[in-house]
Amino acid sequence: MWSLKVSGMRILVLVAACVMGPMACAVHAHTYYVATTGNDASAGTKARPWRTIQHAANMVQAGDTVYARAGIYNEAVNIPASGTAAGGYITFSSYLGELATLDGTGLTVPDGQYGLFTIDSQSYIVINGFEIRNYSTASAKSVPLGIWIFGAGSNVHITNNHIHDIVTTAKGCKGNAFGLTVYGTEAPAAIENLIITGNEVDHLTTGCSESLSVDGNVENFQITNNLVHDNNNIGIDAIGFEGVSPDPAYDQARNGLISGNTIYNITSYGNPAYGNQYAADGIYVDGGTQIVVERNLIHNVDLGIEMASEHSGHTSSYIIARNNLVYSDNSNGISIGGYANKVGGTENCTIVNNTLFHNDTKKTGSGEFQIQFHATENVFENNILFATEQALLVNSFTKSTPDPATLDYNLYFSPVAASKATWNWVGKTYTGYSAYLAETGNDTHSPPYSNPKFVDQGILNFDIKGASPAENAGANLGAAAVGTLDFAGNPRVENGLINIGAYEK
Repeated sequence: MWSLKVSGMRILVLVAACVMGPMACAVHAHTYYVATTGNDASAGTKARPWRTIQHAANMVQAGDTVYARAGIYNEAVNIPASGTAAGGYITFSSYLGELATLDGTGLTVPDGQYGLFTIDSQSYIVINGFEIRNYSTASAKSVPLGIWIFGAGSNVHITNNHIHDIVTTAKGCKGNAFGLTVYGTEAPAAIENLIITGNEVDHLTTGCSESLSVDGNVENFQITNNLVHDNNNIGIDAIGFEGVSPDPAYDQARNGLISGNTIYNITSYGNPAYGNQYAADGIYVDGGTQIVVERNLIHNVDLGIEMASEHSGHTSSYIIARNNLVYSDNSNGISIGGYANKVGGTENCTIVNNTLFHNDTKKTGSGEFQIQFHATENVFENNILFATEQALLVNSFTKSTPDPATLDYNLYFSPVAASKATWNWVGKTYTGYSAYLAETGNDTHSPPYSNPKFVDQGILNFDIKGASPAENAGANLGAAAVGTLDFAGNPRVENGLINIGAYEK
């Protein structure tokens, strides 16, 4: 391992070689070099480097590593070869202690989807430690991407890259751009064992698309420890039912982990595709299944975490959202259920041990926890909800299902008295905590409406003090539900007891 400084952050950079064990090391593996002073007719050695990353991509085989020396490479790169389990990964990396920049300035984005790095149905590939920037279009027929992975394949690792200023200026929802996206476009063969970690993705103009997403036949993926910020649409998205896979049975991102990411300054307000709407999620599971969303920090986005489906007759299902910290969002902190009666919904999702603080800052009327259309068999327990002076804690405003979720062991608070706070439940509004409890039958084991006693909310420290009403007041639902670590990385359960909220003392 070695370290690289990107955007003021010091991060560990993994150089993938022999990561599968001794048998994965290719006997004839080579290390090649690219430099802005090089020549593609050279030998590709450190002393005589190649000039372009594309030439290196055309030359390498399983087990080979390509180091790009510091400088700007004004090219788009397609990777035409795979590594193998036996031969090892093909690795493209900035050279140790240097930063190679793949820059799309002046490049025309062809019609269709094109990345500055493109991986089409390849396996055992690593892209590590690059700056990837400045790829833009004004054409609705063209879709620029920082990194574009599609088809089928396995064991692709995207690590420690800085992707920024990928832009579409095409009008309305005809314009699309992505920082990093993965489309599983084959069936039954999937894109699997995908790792996306340690990347920074920022200052994107994506139109109707996402900053970082997996879509279609993608399974066994990890999206961890990324920094996603200052973009004009969704931060991280796991998507299904959009026809990306040719077989509907496989058209769903699944069996994934979205963990340890920091996401902020994400809004669609002013995005021409949305107008003046606060519609961009920090994390969105749109039709995904069997995904864990845990220990993420999300703030100053439109919607913190949303689990639903935009396609009628479909749902996001068996999602666990736990131990996340969500604060100061323009709209709600967490939302389930489809945005309209004509779309899909949410089923069998578990939302536990999250801390929601001062969301709905734009007073959209969606509150801290929102339930929309077609939500069934969901669980919402062990969460802290600390509302703004609007004092809207739960907003279940539709009658589309009679019992959208089980709510219990939650701690509610706001700057106004308990008698004046608001809960909407299945289309009916309750003013006052006692009225809500008596009329709905919800939260039978929840503590009284009371201040959770954060360590210092003024400096955004949302751990709890001793003698907090959240301390040891939650339900221990087992590690499969609540996880093994709290937001801060401490054991989630102590002596069989568990706090309400994202932190365990």
